[in-house]
Amino acid sequence: MKKFKKSEIVLMVLVVILIGVSEYYFLIVGEPLKAIFIGLWCPTILGFLILFNMKR
Repeated sequence: MKKFKKSEIVLMVLVVILIGVSEYYFLIVGEPLKAIFIGLWCPTILGFLILFNMKR
């Protein structure tokens, strides 16, 4: 865990929460388009995290 910065851990937790919210909208609420929209933010956030780590 010492290899990760606090900001990276926060972003990973945010991604896990977004996946849970997306599944909630898809399975419980029954709004698949909203679930897909929310779910697509996860790879975007992870992509920015990788990009910023490559810049360092």
